[in-house]
Amino acid sequence: MRAHHGQGTHTPRAPQHAREEPSLHRDATPRRYLMCPPTHFRVTYSINPWMDPAKPVDLRLALTQWEDLRDRYRGLGHTVELLEPRDDLPDMVYAANGATVIEGRVLGARFAFPERTAEAEVHRDWFRAHGFADVREPDHVNEGEGDFAVTASYILAGRGFRSSPLSHPEAQEFFGRPVIGLDLIDPRYYHLDTALCVLDEAAGEVMYYPGAFSPGSRAVLARLFPDALIASEADAAALGLNAVSDGRHVLLPQAAVGLFEPLRKRGFEPIGMDLDELLKGGGSVKCCTQELRP
Repeated sequence: MRAHHGQGTHTPRAPQHAREEPSLHRDATPRRYLMCPPTHFRVTYSINPWMDPAKPVDLRLALTQWEDLRDRYRGLGHTVELLEPRDDLPDMVYAANGATVIEGRVLGARFAFPERTAEAEVHRDWFRAHGFADVREPDHVNEGEGDFAVTASYILAGRGFRSSPLSHPEAQEFFGRPVIGLDLIDPRYYHLDTALCVLDEAAGEVMYYPGAFSPGSRAVLARLFPDALIASEADAAALGLNAVSDGRHVLLPQAAVGLFEPLRKRGFEPIGMDLDELLKGGGSVKCCTQELRP
């Protein structure tokens, strides 16, 4: 006599471990960057706490590390334009400081220190020579993407060490986007791009180090970006926030080890870069990379 098992045929259930939550999917978008090789890079003066003229610079190694960054961008499908270096301007490798470009409009830089003043004109000349019709020479001190970070909704703007607060309304008027002023209080994080990185412009995702900002600015950031990735002091001190994201790949200093797993959990692909020689001048991945937003 056959036992009764109910109607139809029994189908075994799939094991529980087969029903995992789908991982976050991130899409990289092709970018256009402006960079300048460190052909004449050296540290002969000090205009930030990272710079020590007593520490020798290995120029060959600096160039090799910079070329690795440039080639990595190209390997990811991005376009890299090159700025011609000048012997009398050793900091030109930090190309992010030379301008801010949004929708093809260029707000040039005006540097805080005389050692870098001439870089601003070199950048403006490059833009005019490469078909950018709307290039503004600013009235107030701003150091380009060093202190301006762009999201779809805002321009986040640093102040306190380099860029003048008066540059914020100037940028807002020029670009027609709300500018959010943020006060930097730790001299190690003298530019906004040393303390905050935009991970996804469209979604308004950022990572930052709260200790670099005043209490009021920390409150503003918490309100604007409640789900931000918060960096530790150790990762910030490795300049881990001086990073570049294309919406999927995040290129950052390899020493910022504590940021890699949190980035992966959010669906990003962190790529560690060794730019230790250029760190002697106070910059890393982002400082070497100006984005030319179409």
